[in-house]
Amino acid sequence: EDPSVTLFREYLRIDTVHPKPDYDAAVRFLERVGTDLGLACQKVEVCQGYVVLILTWQGTNPRLRSVLLNSHTDVVPVFEEHWTYPPFEAVKDSQGNIYARGAQDMKCVSIQYLEAIRRLKAEGKSFARTIHLTFVPDEEVGGHKGMEMFVQRPEFRALNVGFALDEGLASPSDTFSVFYGEKSPWWIKVKCMGSPGHGSRFISNTAAEKLHKVINSFLAFRESEKQRLKSNSSLTLGDVTSLNMTMLEGGVSFNVVPSEMAASFDIRIPPTVDLKAFEEQVAAWCQGAGDGVTYEFHQKCMDQHVTSTEESDPWWKAFSGVCRDMKLQLKLEIFPAATDSRYIRAVRHPAIGFSPMNRTPVLLHDHNEFLNEQVFLRGIDIYARLLPALASVPPLPAEG
Repeated sequence: EDPSVTLFREYLRIDTVHPKPDYDAAVRFLERVGTDLGLACQKVEVCQGYVVLILTWQGTNPRLRSVLLNSHTDVVPVFEEHWTYPPFEAVKDSQGNIYARGAQDMKCVSIQYLEAIRRLKAEGKSFARTIHLTFVPDEEVGGHKGMEMFVQRPEFRALNVGFALDEGLASPSDTFSVFYGEKSPWWIKVKCMGSPGHGSRFISNTAAEKLHKVINSFLAFRESEKQRLKSNSSLTLGDVTSLNMTMLEGGVSFNVVPSEMAASFDIRIPPTVDLKAFEEQVAAWCQGAGDGVTYEFHQKCMDQHVTSTEESDPWWKAFSGVCRDMKLQLKLEIFPAATDSRYIRAVRHPAIGFSPMNRTPVLLHDHNEFLNEQVFLRGIDIYARLLPALASVPPLPAEG
């Protein structure tokens, strides 16, 4: 077996699954690999028990802005009864498919970064720009105790980031998905107050009637966006607003009409949408349902920064140039969910989401998540070409 694949499988066996990820074991493993590669190592505890590991390959001109390679160490829960193989044993089948939680999301990318650097160092290469690798916790539950806190810290500012790479998605076709922006996640809870009473009577102005109107308005919009996506083949999920009702609350007993009911919605809004106008629409839906209807945000991301994919942009030119040379077909998209890239872009650094996995079903968060070893190894080849190009981007005007 290729030693890179063996290392990948070793990382997959470290149980970093929520709700109790073994972050210490992951950091010890990655620190060992980084030290073995001769990379400088720094640990930053962003809050108690949540450590960001930074591995650094110093450039020959440290004044230049750096290239940041980000990945997260945590993985989402599993339902073992639906898996063909145990999800933390990294079993490889006769086709070379490696089954494990995190195989696509995103332990593959962490090891691909490291193995590409191993190859470049073995070839005696060095580059003007410094390359930093960050391994962050908490991404799968929102990144609030990970990247969101880290980007506000002096240790992050000291990295002097010029351009960042982070996770993307697998692509079932020949093309590679490249994400230059993300949707803004809004989590909204709508509360409806109404007249209470006995369950045997036709009470007017009930919370349930108001909630019915609210749900109809929200779900009618959901249907219109779903149809818009379906009817236009040039659109991707990242181009439309997705909306789902995810929780319903209310009631105390079968025979009591409740005075309060609530519904919660998960909404993901593309950067092309006017967020102020969209909130006005939400307010109108609530107003239209009657008096005593209010809404509150449990998450309201207002950042709509996107990364340039113009050929005039030096970072994009370096990235896309390598892809052209390697004959990789790129599909530019807005990421349909949320990754730590949004925090990097929010502090004004360009970031591209890219996981080099084509001809691979999208199985992140799904049962039987796997990655084929040949696709994994090809990803190392791709990074071994991308990193020299990015770390050799000529000095930019702002860098003097």
